[in-house]
Amino acid sequence: MTTRLTRPMTPALSSLYVGPLEGVTPPRISAAFGTDALPARELLDPARLAALFDRFGAQYGHGDRRAVASLWSKWHFSALAAHGLAANLLLKRDLPLGLDELHLQQSPEGETTGLVLRHAGRPLAELDSHSRFATLLDDHLSPLVEALAAATGASPKVFWSNAGNYFEYFAGALDDHPMALPGVSEPAQALMASRALPDGRRNPLYRPVRYVEHVAPDRPHRVRRLCCIRYLIEGLGYCANCPMGCRRTTRTTREDG
Repeated sequence: MTTRLTRPMTPALSSLYVGPLEGVTPPRISAAFGTDALPARELLDPARLAALFDRFGAQYGHGDRRAVASLWSKWHFSALAAHGLAANLLLKRDLPLGLDELHLQQSPEGETTGLVLRHAGRPLAELDSHSRFATLLDDHLSPLVEALAAATGASPKVFWSNAGNYFEYFAGALDDHPMALPGVSEPAQALMASRALPDGRRNPLYRPVRYVEHVAPDRPHRVRRLCCIRYLIEGLGYCANCPMGCRRTTRTTREDG
């Protein structure tokens, strides 16, 4: 009788969405994307971005295009970081987040509300602090940040700061995940602690956030490295984590931080 060897089953992606990810909608896995999903590659098209920011910017009175794009990127980068880091750090799985593979679900206003994946990811080929995040950084964030900066005139550093803000946030949050082993966030923390990437390029995710003793020493205040420039839209003011010394919030909005 032939004995069939079986591989241990990898936990399903749906098992990730508990604890700190309880409010995050799991990605949809489908080889047939349908007309309700936007190919992520289209975000590199200047005409597509212009139409997207017209739609998204309507809720902000079609204010400064740089700030509109920055606010849009927060929604987008938050979704990427939540799903990508959870699979990467908890399951050691590399999701297909490259612009050529990924499709996006959007709200009527154009916010990224969900991801549609071709498959549930592959085992990480390498576990060092850069290679394991290469799909997210090199195949999605780098080209998209360049496109956003070119389309709006905002500095690429603004968009990298937004991405780093959520990268840091979700890396820390996953330490408290029920599936987390001790030190689960260390690869992400190591990446953010490095000034340069292995090939010598400046690391755009270097220390995106710092913690300062604000009022209570046991509860340090979380401060972004760079401002997200949302204050350029009249009435929004500064976010709660703004690094600028004056944080006069003139209106409470659903977009904060």
